Amino acid sequence: MKKDIPIYDIAHLTKDDIVVSRFAPYLEIHPNLCLPHKHNFYHFLLFTKGGGSHMIDFRQFPVQPYQMYFMIPGQVHSWNFEGEVDGYVINFPVPLFKEFLLDPDYIEQLPYFSGVLENSVIILPPELRENVCAILENILKERAAENKQSLDMVKVLLMQLFITIGRLGFEHPTLQLTSHNYTLARNFLRLLEQHVGTLKLPKEYAELLFITPNHLNAVCKEILGRSAGDVIRHRVVLEAKRLMVNKELSISEIAYKLSFSDNAYFSKFFRKYAGVPPEDFRQSLT
Repeated sequence: MKKDIPIYDIAHLTKDDIVVSRFAPYLEIHPNLCLPHKHNFYHFLLFTKGGGSHMIDFRQFPVQPYQMYFMIPGQVHSWNFEGEVDGYVINFPVPLFKEFLLDPDYIEQLPYFSGVLENSVIILPPELRENVCAILENILKERAAENKQSLDMVKVLLMQLFITIGRLGFEHPTLQLTSHNYTLARNFLRLLEQHVGTLKLPKEYAELLFITPNHLNAVCKEILGRSAGDVIRHRVVLEAKRLMVNKELSISEIAYKLSFSDNAYFSKFFRKYAGVPPEDFRQSLT
């Protein structure tokens, strides 16, 4: 049986329910994470030294000191480092804050954990570097001490970190709204993640949300800045790109996984919205 791109669980990296580490030893233990992979947990990374590049969902970012990455479950990423690299890394599972916070969806509402790459790759301003690094050092010490309620203290320090960074400006401030329309948009995106390989039409998602297609379209334009159809098409293209990382999957098999009626239609769709034929995109990954 052909395998898809690796998907890592917290259990693959630690026996604990959270990973807190300086980055250099983390990378030494897990060198395979430089290759393209997904994970089903949240991933925070702050570089303090190093160079090279970091690829997230087929967009390349230059690695530089005091650069932060916030990644959500399902994203494909890989590293290509140059020279000595260090910093801090924290991986935590989706349920970590569910019973700890009054609002169980609080983390998902943070703009840098939205999956919007413009908000997820941030250069830490000079005036915050000492403060943020001090919080991260305290998290490391608390995790290593393993005192009573250490995990709760780590959660508190993480919230201090997230709120400190959340006060920075972001490209899409509407993602921070807690309005009814924001909730609808967030639920639409959740459904899209679940059904990206099967549902292609706005009316299908509107039915699941118990609203009209016109209402869904208006919500998407207000909150996400694009029509519902455009959001769906771009997500399907992204999923196709993620699948193409696995060279063992043929283009026809990818078309089938994404519920396209035939390979020709899929190729035409991909070329229209990705700008290149699927074969050419796959060649660019080598």
